[in-house]
Amino acid sequence: MESQTLTYAIGDIHGCAELLDSLLDRIAAHAGDRAHRLVFLGDYIDRGPDSAAVLRTVSRLNWAEPERVTCLMGNHERMLLDALLTPEAARHWLYNGGEETLDSFGARDLGGLPRDTLDWLEALPTLHGDAAHWYVHAGLQPGTAAPDSDAHDRLWIREPFLEGDHDFGRHVVHGHTPQRDGRPDIRRFRTNLDTAAVYGGALTAGLFSDAQGPALEFLSVPAA
Repeated sequence: MESQTLTYAIGDIHGCAELLDSLLDRIAAHAGDRAHRLVFLGDYIDRGPDSAAVLRTVSRLNWAEPERVTCLMGNHERMLLDALLTPEAARHWLYNGGEETLDSFGARDLGGLPRDTLDWLEALPTLHGDAAHWYVHAGLQPGTAAPDSDAHDRLWIREPFLEGDHDFGRHVVHGHTPQRDGRPDIRRFRTNLDTAAVYGGALTAGLFSDAQGPALEFLSVPAA
């Protein structure tokens, strides 16, 4: 295992800052002195109690060690960015948890959000890969090579990605579709790490090696 690259992939956080802090502590203890990467699968914001704290944590990790910490964009980050463009998009975002995000920043409206935070969100990638995996927020369009996939699909897709078994050449690690039982959804060619933290489930990290597709194990912190 020493020759393998280990990656802890973390599912949808949605403003659950305390769960994130606890999970990062568990990861640090679990990894010990082994070199490892972190991949965050997006949806840091909305619905939960402290999106501002989550963004501070993940962005600082990314800024401090960009070669070791990858932060992907989720559809909720995309909704926030779109909300800056049109009133209709702003209403859509607020309806889907944006009010809680504004509250966490102490902002009355979108103009009160920090510019550096918005710039960081705008620059987030929608796909990350290693030798054995594709990491993406929502999923990929079957029949399309991952690097050629549509950015909208990477952020939003459910069907036909979730139905059947689709082999993308590498194991797909994703979130986006909450598993209300609080357990990851483990399939032959994909693993869903959205274990519904904001809905009372758990916040989950999967440990992956670039030498094989399926997770080696999972670390979860249940919601109180």
